[in-house]
Amino acid sequence: MDNFSFTIAQALFWARDELYSHNTSDDGLYDSAAIDSKVLLAACLQCEVVYLHTWPEKLLDELQIKLFQEYISQRSLGHPVAHIIGYRDFWSLRLKVSSATLIPRPETELLVEIALNLNLAEYSKALDLGTGTGAIALALASENSNWLVTGLDKSLQAVALAKNNAVIHKLERVKFIQSDWFSAVEDRKFDLIVTNPPYIENNNHYLQQGDVRFEPESALTSGVDGLDDIRSIVSQSKHFLTDNGWLLIEHGYKQSRQVTDILRAHGFNQIRSELDLNGLPRVAMGCYQL
Repeated sequence: MDNFSFTIAQALFWARDELYSHNTSDDGLYDSAAIDSKVLLAACLQCEVVYLHTWPEKLLDELQIKLFQEYISQRSLGHPVAHIIGYRDFWSLRLKVSSATLIPRPETELLVEIALNLNLAEYSKALDLGTGTGAIALALASENSNWLVTGLDKSLQAVALAKNNAVIHKLERVKFIQSDWFSAVEDRKFDLIVTNPPYIENNNHYLQQGDVRFEPESALTSGVDGLDDIRSIVSQSKHFLTDNGWLLIEHGYKQSRQVTDILRAHGFNQIRSELDLNGLPRVAMGCYQL
């Protein structure tokens, strides 16, 4: 790709072929390479993707071409798109990301949707365990201005990032605290606890594929069967829930039966599993009565 006289359309064509030849996408599909190319070029031009379709014949300047080449080079090496451009859109929010946390996934928006449909009281208290970028906590707060939302994470870097995202979106009322699960919660009670904990088995081959290679393994893996943290969260959460409080847990699509069994074993009621957009069981939930 020469550093002159390249249109948006030509740049996208080059980038799509470049990424496809390196097989950077998780599934290796041509469409994935095309999507990545558009997101990266839009970031270079500081525009929305729709602009690329509206002005395909617009010429790029030399600096834009050089930056786009650098982005495509990084993506060819496997670096996640979100890490390259520095953000990921989640719910209605554009969140800063870093290698210190998981990149928010579209599947996790299901947790937010379910929580919002619980018809909780106007002044409910919600807790997000393992908050990472603050995605779930901030999404809940953005939809419920009267909720008291707290996000916890063991990583100081994650807490700092979540606080930064809260400032960007003027949601400073959300409190982010360093805590190893419930260790810093003391005797507080919550009407809702949500979590997207580590749930991948140690040494799972998935850890060597795609974007997860560049994410902290401590936020991904949890024991031989991937359920160590979920067991700990369920067993402890009932001590931090109000009467008829809810616990929502994201899990692997093959873990639904195991997670609902864990909830049942610890006395939760109204237990059910919800499907994600791909029709796979993704969130287990239960209500605890004192």
